[in-house]
Amino acid sequence: MNTPATFAAEQNLKAKAECKNLNFHYGAFQALKNVNLPIYEKQVTSLIGPSGCGKSTLLRSFNRMHDLYPGNRYEGEIIMHPDDTNLLGKDVDPIEVRMRISMVFQKPNPFPKSVYENVAYSLRVRGVKAKSELDDRVEKALKASALWDEVSHRLKDLGANLSGGQQQRLCIARALASEPEIILFDEPTSALDPIATASIEELVTELKERVTILIVTHNMQQAARISDFTAYMYLGEMIEFGVTDQVFIKPQKKQTEDYITGRFG
Repeated sequence: MNTPATFAAEQNLKAKAECKNLNFHYGAFQALKNVNLPIYEKQVTSLIGPSGCGKSTLLRSFNRMHDLYPGNRYEGEIIMHPDDTNLLGKDVDPIEVRMRISMVFQKPNPFPKSVYENVAYSLRVRGVKAKSELDDRVEKALKASALWDEVSHRLKDLGANLSGGQQQRLCIARALASEPEIILFDEPTSALDPIATASIEELVTELKERVTILIVTHNMQQAARISDFTAYMYLGEMIEFGVTDQVFIKPQKKQTEDYITGRFG
């Protein structure tokens, strides 16, 4: 049976980022316990496990979302390749981290702006001023999120006027506009209907050609459909990490098997 490292070597995959002995505390509560995890470049990695197991906590560590709240504390490292930056380093600006790692949330959250300005916002923050460049990059991001054909004639409409599935694709376009190295998805389809969900899943599969993806999902069928690698977490610990097909068909740990077969969680 191939280990993830063996499989990655056979496929010539490189780690885009990796957690090393990562611990995280919400005040006195330890939510992550000595997590080690590689995130392979231009692959989809799913985090699965029961509610409260640490999936979203781990996801949000990658772009330092926890820094926004007092009393939170990291230990260990998240190394970003190829420059080997420790994203949790004291000398690393969280704003710089978020320029490299974008995030799409559980519920669509378009800004109270036009479709165009939702996508252009991050570009303006980064100092892009020329209208021709903004136009080009907004169009490119909307095409990459499979939304351009539906909104090209209504770029001045409020983003909130789009359907739920369109709003989530707009948020994906917003995340893509700044050309991040990794996109984090936190249960991106949990608020969507089955048709919109299928659209987002198809999009995620296409996006891995250009960007590395880490996704939290409660839907194990979704993880099986769209991810290349899967990590099962329980009570803040990384129980099993492997190639998705192997994790679902022949898990190495009984805890993983019990969760996947519905005997637990």
